[in-house]
Amino acid sequence: MMTEVKLLKNKELYIKEAEIIGIANEAVFKAKEKNKELGLPEFFTKNGILYFVLPSGEITKQVPEIMK
Repeated sequence: MMTEVKLLKNKELYIKEAEIIGIANEAVFKAKEKNKELGLPEFFTKNGILYFVLPSGEITKQVPEIMK
């Protein structure tokens, strides 16, 4: 079931939201780059399962040694 969401009349809120999202995205990008420099793998969950993306690009469910 979909819920209808009404638009707000204050466009400044949408502009501020876009600015905040931009700052957050930039921070995540920088953190991912720094982790890559340090040799730390990225990780994500899918269907409740934790996966790691190794520097080689390989995806695994095993916790990398560097994170133990």
